[in-house]
Amino acid sequence: MKKVMLKTTLGLAVTMASTQIFAAGFAINEQSISGMGTGFAGRSSVADDASTIFGNPAGMSRLKREQVTGGVAMLDAHTDINHATSNPNGGTNQGDMVPFIAVPMGYYVKPIDDQWAVGVGMYAPFGLVTDYENGFAGKYFGSKSDVKVVTLQPTVSYAFNDKVSIGFGPTINRIEGVLESDLSITQAAPDGHVRIKGDDTALGYNIGVLAQLTDSTRVGLTYHSKVKYKLEGNTKINYGLLPLAGQSKDQKYDASLDLTTPESVDFSVTHELDDQWTLYAGSTWTRWSRLKEITVENKGVPGVLGGQFGEITEEQNWHDTWAHAIGASYQLNKQWVLRTGLSFDQAPTNNVDRSPRIPTGDRKIFSLGAGWSPTDDLTIDLAYSYLKEEAVKVNNSNDLGQSYNAKYENWANGFGVGATYRF
Repeated sequence: MKKVMLKTTLGLAVTMASTQIFAAGFAINEQSISGMGTGFAGRSSVADDASTIFGNPAGMSRLKREQVTGGVAMLDAHTDINHATSNPNGGTNQGDMVPFIAVPMGYYVKPIDDQWAVGVGMYAPFGLVTDYENGFAGKYFGSKSDVKVVTLQPTVSYAFNDKVSIGFGPTINRIEGVLESDLSITQAAPDGHVRIKGDDTALGYNIGVLAQLTDSTRVGLTYHSKVKYKLEGNTKINYGLLPLAGQSKDQKYDASLDLTTPESVDFSVTHELDDQWTLYAGSTWTRWSRLKEITVENKGVPGVLGGQFGEITEEQNWHDTWAHAIGASYQLNKQWVLRTGLSFDQAPTNNVDRSPRIPTGDRKIFSLGAGWSPTDDLTIDLAYSYLKEEAVKVNNSNDLGQSYNAKYENWANGFGVGATYRF
């Protein structure tokens, strides 16, 4: 019974479908439109605009003018569900559970002198929106999720000389989440409904180093810290037409969940071949193995219900992942730069614990981009990415004999538009 309950409730911010964003697990890659054009190759070494606050805060030392960078990335995701079976039989498998979404970002950098620079950024490092149709065949194992993480990062950088600089920024992270799904207590009882809501604010940090090895080669290393949350909220349960233990069929309990978003390390290289061609390469390691299991505590659950719904644990058993990217840019003329990139990203899930909330596998991403500078003060960036995932299987069952098995194939189109203005 415990596994039944958690599969339909507070897998909050962890059992998140990631088909709506271009990073593994429930991370979001889109913190820079210029970086999106090269598939985020060279993210910690390029420092083209103020979005380096996220990519590598040490990169602010390369920005010699005060500037603001902003943009939005949009995603159109699609899913095919095939060979689906369920118990009880019936239900639909339309698949396209991710609505068209937008991920905004904004940054500001001000050089103080030849050594010091300060800045601030706001971006989304994690999040999801998934919404299966009414009557979805896998409704007992995940139906609707809406989770957002927004980060504010004040940042400072220091250049030791014209070769080496460092940067640091504490992060203030706000997480909010809502999950809804169907609930069945017994096979004989009508379906009920579960709605989970929680939020928290927690601190982390972002630190980086940037080194100009030669006149044409630059390397960067960035560390994004883990962030520990304790989400507080409530669990609202409609038990259907069958009240339990003399209780009303509608109940509300205080709920909490401890969640740690993982640390990551990004290393990249930027190499200028000549005045026109620049090459980029990078790798990112993320410690998803922190997510072994999640435990939800519901307070005030009375009597026999407390043994079933007071504390619920679900195994995750995620593993650490690597992402690799290569890219290039071509300076066509003074006004236009063209970009492209190819990325390979591992999924942290496994074939045993994968659920409809995160039916994703390893992915490949092809990217194109362009930057247009009509004046020395303004640059407008455009980007497009195509994501294709390996097909994966979902095999879920619970103690009530309910089950859902299906094959998922995901792909997505991403679009980005942004601008940098220099004062």
